[in-house]
Amino acid sequence: MTAVSYVPAAALGIVLTAAIAAAQCRPPANSHEARLLAFYEAPIAFTMAAAPERLAPGAVRIGGEAIPVPSPSPTLQHPSYCYANTTNNTKLATIFGRPRVAIGLPAGFVVEASYLPNVTVAAAQANLVSFAVARTQSVPLGGKRLALTLRVDETAGEVRGAITCPRSSLQTADVNTPCYGSEPSRDTFHPNSYGLEGALSARLGGGRIAAYAGGGMRSLRPRFRAGFTDGFGNVDHTTVDVDLVRGAAFVGATARIREEFAISAQLYAVPADVTTLRFGALYALR
Repeated sequence: MTAVSYVPAAALGIVLTAAIAAAQCRPPANSHEARLLAFYEAPIAFTMAAAPERLAPGAVRIGGEAIPVPSPSPTLQHPSYCYANTTNNTKLATIFGRPRVAIGLPAGFVVEASYLPNVTVAAAQANLVSFAVARTQSVPLGGKRLALTLRVDETAGEVRGAITCPRSSLQTADVNTPCYGSEPSRDTFHPNSYGLEGALSARLGGGRIAAYAGGGMRSLRPRFRAGFTDGFGNVDHTTVDVDLVRGAAFVGATARIREEFAISAQLYAVPADVTTLRFGALYALR
């Protein structure tokens, strides 16, 4: 399952007087630019995709997930700090997806990974890698045995697309109006993040369904780099850097269709930014 989407931004190409502009903008946390970057971090977050499960050493699970990409409010699409009087093309695709693999280790540990190698979907091109380490153990609660998972993860890479000056915004009538030129911008969004989360799950329906809930904290380090060449050949390479911390909560369920195959659904919420849905499937190789 591949896909990808996104990306926020914080700069709409303007006519520059220098041959190359490479300004750096660090908007405050409450700016539209910072909030928009955080908004699009949520679908990319490498959170757990299924109910906590203790894998035997050497056990392998492969699968994928799909996350519908939400639309931000029109207000957030208008930069408030780095640029003014512009509108960003923030939705390059309608869905984000990626493959996943999990491998069981001794002592209840699991390593997970995902890689998108320059996949192009709709108007976005993504090259992303994610990695996680988790540990699951059984805990007693209310006379039942629940599964508890503690997990750390990291995501890095880039998403490319025409964000600041898509083809629909190009114009050659007024040099003093944004996007004066004939070629769409080639902008880059780096959705860098680190997360720490925990979750509890309980088996239902004779063990074929597992419901779970959890939450955690995420350190967001998104970086955006504009890439627009105007009609005079001037290049805008303005960068937008944001450092944020966000709390997140999630609930979900995993249903085992067959012994080796399961499907999952999750509601993932970042109260400060957005709520998303996640759908996934897992297949046990061994």
